[in-house]
Amino acid sequence: MTDKGKKISNELTEGLERTAHRALLLGLGMNRSDFGKPLIGIANSQTDLVPGHMHLNELSAVIREGIAAGGGIAREFHTCAVCDGLAQGHAGMNYSLPSRENIADTVEIMTRAHCLDGLVLLCGCDKIVPGQLMAALRLDIPTIMVTAGCMTEGRCGSHHSLTLSSMRELAGAAASGKISAEELAAVEEAAIPGAGSCAMLGTANTMSYLAEAMGITLPGMGAAPARSACKLRLARSSGEQIVELVNRGITTRQIINRSALLNAIAVDMALGGSTNSILHLLALAAEGNIELKLKDFDHISDLIPHLCDLLPGGNYPVSEFYHEGGVQALLAELKTCLPDGSVKNVLGKSVNEMVGDWKKDRSMLKTGKVIHPLSDPIHPSGGLTVLYGNLAPEGAVLKKAAVKMDQEIFEGRAQTFDCLEDAIEKALANKIESGSIVVLRYEGPRGGPGMREIHMLSALLSGMKSGTAVVTDGRFSGSTRGLCIGHVTPEAASGGPIALVRDGDLIRIDLKKREISILVDQKILKDRKPSAPDKNISRGILTRYGNLAGSASEGAILN
Repeated sequence: MTDKGKKISNELTEGLERTAHRALLLGLGMNRSDFGKPLIGIANSQTDLVPGHMHLNELSAVIREGIAAGGGIAREFHTCAVCDGLAQGHAGMNYSLPSRENIADTVEIMTRAHCLDGLVLLCGCDKIVPGQLMAALRLDIPTIMVTAGCMTEGRCGSHHSLTLSSMRELAGAAASGKISAEELAAVEEAAIPGAGSCAMLGTANTMSYLAEAMGITLPGMGAAPARSACKLRLARSSGEQIVELVNRGITTRQIINRSALLNAIAVDMALGGSTNSILHLLALAAEGNIELKLKDFDHISDLIPHLCDLLPGGNYPVSEFYHEGGVQALLAELKTCLPDGSVKNVLGKSVNEMVGDWKKDRSMLKTGKVIHPLSDPIHPSGGLTVLYGNLAPEGAVLKKAAVKMDQEIFEGRAQTFDCLEDAIEKALANKIESGSIVVLRYEGPRGGPGMREIHMLSALLSGMKSGTAVVTDGRFSGSTRGLCIGHVTPEAASGGPIALVRDGDLIRIDLKKREISILVDQKILKDRKPSAPDKNISRGILTRYGNLAGSASEGAILN
């Protein structure tokens, strides 16, 4: 709505000077009777390059039905969608995080240029959910999100609950001779059964759940599987609800505020979600001019225990989370310790109202073990941890939920690498020493540029059971497990201490104290000089991103 209470789309339909605009709308097949109805954009990230998004046109069709039933006019446009799985382990991963900014820009451009009254954000995978939400906070118009939903887990012989994370670990097992090439090939054909976000608690599902926790989706949306009637019904209802939000003038920043973000962090800690979520929630806060710091995550981690036993760190695929009630069931479990239960969602109902009467009948559930009660947590503190120390003065992050208890204090000698490919080559050649700490730098937002995920390396090492830790100024996939510490800040390209580490240096990781330290005399460190590698990137989006990207401790947003 405009300040005068008029719809934004009136800019296209009212006044003599808008005759050409009306002609263009009529050329789309609209009728004059449609003028004055809410003009709703559907930001659809459908593509048949990405399994998580290949079914989104089906959801878009029912969203359109809902918008029409609500009295609105639907018009669709598309945003890019990078599959982190396909981009993993090569130069394509440099483009993944920058795509988040591209998505936000695309949604902003299309919405403002065409005077849309409201938005339905249709997305699912890693950078697409936060990218579209960043645009929603930037635009601050009525918005609702529909997430793609999870795929079912794969199965092949003795391999149950297969996910994409399983495949990279099995590659490590094959490289070390633990399984045959024939067995690996058979598993490849069964691991990805079809459409939807990967079947574990990676970044895609984490961000979908957090979108629901923030209230920007309908209740139940986050965990509803991709190929389910439940997802279709929720998508149609979302189409109806966006028209209601436009009519009532309810905008994104009235839903996503500091309290909503703190609630999302609490849910994240209980889930044991992806470390990427920290990066994205900080970026959302920046777009909404909301105060949020890395220390907020640390503080909430002390208050909220880890409750959800989900792959890759746990035992169950995310389909089981859906069967136990999904985000609403988890919110009900957290009701007494949520930062703010009064925050309202797109239905105009508070968290307390939504979960107040929620009951979980565990006797009727398939496992009854995915969502632990507060009285019996998996870990007493949150699933994500922020570490500080002389190796990460501005912080580093770890998915503690995916770390074995016997690794809470870990010391090892550094093996240093200045690019991912070199580290992978050494891993495949079995030249990563057991018990060492792999230090991979110049993979941060500026140094990458693009802050690549290091998941292929960590998964290979996990599959080889090498007993190593990985420390990087890059980031990790949500499907990573093990002692993998990312987002080390300041990054090497910005002069961070990680650039000064040398082979053989002793590094200590203490999760109890939340510290990561290099045990080298500071005088010796001061005499060392970093030697940045030449990335041979001289043009295009990566150059712009590398020049403008900020610190990971602030969301790696463009300055």
